[in-house]
Amino acid sequence: MRHFSLVFTLFSVVFLLSCNKYKAFQGRYIFKSESGRPAYDSLDYWAAHPWKWDPSDSVPKPLRNEVRDSMVDVFFLHPTTYTTKSKNKKQNAAIDDSYINAKTDYSSILYQASVFNQQCRVFAPRYRQAHIGNFFSTDENARQEAFAIAYADIKAAFTHYLNYWNNGRPIIIAAHSQGSFLAEKLLKEFFENSPLKNKLVVAYIIGWPVPKEYFTSLKMCGDSLQTGCICSWRTLKKGYIPSFLREENGNSYATNPLTWTTDSSYATRKLNKGSVLTKFNKIYKYTTDAQISNGLLFVKRPRFPGSFLYFSKNYHPGDINLFYLNMRENIKQRIALFWKQ
Repeated sequence: MRHFSLVFTLFSVVFLLSCNKYKAFQGRYIFKSESGRPAYDSLDYWAAHPWKWDPSDSVPKPLRNEVRDSMVDVFFLHPTTYTTKSKNKKQNAAIDDSYINAKTDYSSILYQASVFNQQCRVFAPRYRQAHIGNFFSTDENARQEAFAIAYADIKAAFTHYLNYWNNGRPIIIAAHSQGSFLAEKLLKEFFENSPLKNKLVVAYIIGWPVPKEYFTSLKMCGDSLQTGCICSWRTLKKGYIPSFLREENGNSYATNPLTWTTDSSYATRKLNKGSVLTKFNKIYKYTTDAQISNGLLFVKRPRFPGSFLYFSKNYHPGDINLFYLNMRENIKQRIALFWKQ
């Protein structure tokens, strides 16, 4: 089992919104799958797609004067949103579960996938994600089967995207948490030692480790402008290493999203251009510093209104949102350099 214990806090919402709010959106997801599988020729099975309005199209109010361009596609894999504690839960989410789809769209797709919308067409497939309990299960066969089902959907969605919508366009692969675990497999199968690698602008594999021995031709990005490479980080409070991460011993790569380097140099809060947290239309500047150590990204307690009440030491839910504007700027930078090559 590789790094499954990392998912101690794999609740996909970025600073979770209320369950009642998700339920208020359930009526928008009334489609049903007769086979129980996604049909990716239907937009119902895409949490985000450029041919429909969805929460990934939302732009924080202070950024709405930006000039937008979309000459590049992002294929985004959302994190775990199937977290029910019901005793009757299944190993994998139903693809047409209205509550899970509402939760996915108004948490991850709104707060995470939207970071790409200035420069990219956003494609985010729904998939039969593995229940969060699979990360802790001692039943190896059941766990492998659950993630095999999830990856089979991701592979089918990406294949459909390539066949019908890509048309030779450059691609960004991006993901968080369970999505990043699956994105690594996707990169390995479709991009590593493949001509498709020439279309890869960058891969943001966030909230999941990138083991140093996993890829061969795909490398970590060394700066803010390199393309065809990987960026990855997992955010923790300075000095805090959960027991389930101590055995890694620095065997994973990490990127500092304030400097876009992989060294251990310290980046001050002044380099943090803005976070998008619980209020989507509010940007908080200078919320965190950042420094890499032993394959992990450490920050001091984030500063935002009410942060003195935020006691968590594992900032996994905010891996993207703490660095929202830095990511948005970096996406633009890498795309610009990709076109110049």
